This record gives sequence, C-alpha cells and structure tokens, in this order.
Amino acid sequence: MQNVLEKEFVIFDVETTGLSAAGGDRMVEIAALKVKNLEPVERFHSLINPERSISPGAFEVNRISEAMLVGAPRSYEILPTFLEFLGNATIVGHNISFDLGFLRNELDLAGFLPKKPFRSLDTLRISRRVMPHLRRHPLWFVANALGIERKQSHRAMADVEMTFEVFCQLINLAKKQNILKEIIP
Repeated sequence: MQNVLEKEFVIFDVETTGLSAAGGDRMVEIAALKVKNLEPVERFHSLINPERSISPGAFEVNRISEAMLVGAPRSYEILPTFLEFLGNATIVGHNISFDLGFLRNELDLAGFLPKKPFRSLDTLRISRRVMPHLRRHPLWFVANALGIERKQSHRAMADVEMTFEVFCQLINLAKKQNILKEIIP
C-alpha cells in the first residue's frame, strides 16, 4: 500500500466578494500549493475579475479592491489551467467546504464539469480530531496553538502557506496519536 504521505496534495484557498456563492458572490483570488512527500513542488496563483462588486465586509477581510482586479482574468479563463494544475491530487484546505463551494460555483458558471468529484481533506476537521482540547478551530487559532508564528492575512497564497504549515503539524500529531490512516485514508 502507498504511504499516505507520498500522495500528491494541493493546498487550496480562495478569497471572495462575499460569503455566499449561492447568493451570487464570486471568487476574486485563487491560490494553491502542490505538495509531494510533504514538500512544496509547484504554486498556482491568480487574481480573478469577479464581474461584480466586492462587498465592504469582504474588502475589510481580504483588502482586495476592485481597482486591483481591473485587467485580472475572469474565472473561465484561469479554471482550465487550475484544473490541470490540480490533476488527481487531493485538495487540502481549512474549512474546505467553503472554498470548494466557490470553486464548484465558478466551474458551473463557466460550463466546466469536473470528470469526477474532488477528493479533499479539511484541516479544520483534522484539527478537531487531533486537538480536541482547543476551544476554537479557526486557522489562525490552530496555527497559534501549534506554535506557528504567522499572522493570518486573508490573502489566498498567504492562507495556503499557513494551511500547509498547519497540515504538516497536524500530520505529525496524527502520527504520534497513531491515527494517521484514519485521517488520510
């Protein structure tokens, strides 16, 4: 059987115009880090013109302005490249259902249907399993509890890098707890 850590992972994050893909919010930034043997091997990053305004709340979080997105590609222009980058890797993210919801929405709007469902791992779920003593599990809090000294900036690549560090630490904790194969089947 293949060592679970030899699998290819893509750490993934998006920034958006708001909190609801179903309500019409769109991606404004996408970033990913391809990892093999828990070592970074390739990066993907792009701003995205959402073809709509950014909510004041989203701007307060990610500080991405509409002016920054002038001239940025539209999602349908970068999604084929992202899907190629992703390949057959397992997607990893913190609260991954949020990011995957936006990715699926953009794929649907662009008319791209993935051939199969995405395999994914959620570092939020993993942190709850291996660190049940924490009272909260947002990315910055988990990172801090793991001794990762990095401020969460809510920009896609910075969050990807923080998630990667958290993922590696959570893997080590899962190994020590002898539950790694339960975490990464």
